[in-house]
Amino acid sequence: MNRRDAIKNVALLMGSAISASTLAALEGCTSSAPKNYALNAPETKSALAEITETIIPETDTPGAKAAKVDEFIVMMMNDCYEQKDQQVLLDGLKKIDEASNKQYKKPFVKLTADQKTALLTEIDKERVAYNKRENKKKEDPVHYFQLIKELTLLGYFTSEPGATKALRYVAVPGKYEGCTPYKKGEKAWAM
Repeated sequence: MNRRDAIKNVALLMGSAISASTLAALEGCTSSAPKNYALNAPETKSALAEITETIIPETDTPGAKAAKVDEFIVMMMNDCYEQKDQQVLLDGLKKIDEASNKQYKKPFVKLTADQKTALLTEIDKERVAYNKRENKKKEDPVHYFQLIKELTLLGYFTSEPGATKALRYVAVPGKYEGCTPYKKGEKAWAM
């Protein structure tokens, strides 16, 4: 199985689709775009850490912060995505802060957990509407929250905490069992 097929399988497992720009980025991480140092800014990483932790919070398993998903996103954007996609992400982070300031009169990183969840839920509804619009063109950029969600899921479920604590994981598998019974509530298997 190649990397693209593995990522598609993770997307199916998580119940979402992967955008074309993410699939293209995963083909070989040979972006010719220069590194975008704005992605490495402390305020960018802080915002990404809070957003990803809101998407995958710490529960009885580690959250996105523990898995350092913010660092994964910065690395992927710099190493694998084109400059236009990097700008979509950076502009999206600004839009999240603008929406936060408009609704709550403070930046996203200063919101309570409930406020963060409510704000990102509204932005996710906007993303769904953007993806379902009738006048959508193939060359239109991916919605910024689509990038964030995809990279959050990819970064988390391919991290050590995500693969070993949130999913069932066997470091050295035994015999092959093509059909394993699944009991409701069990964790999915890491790939």
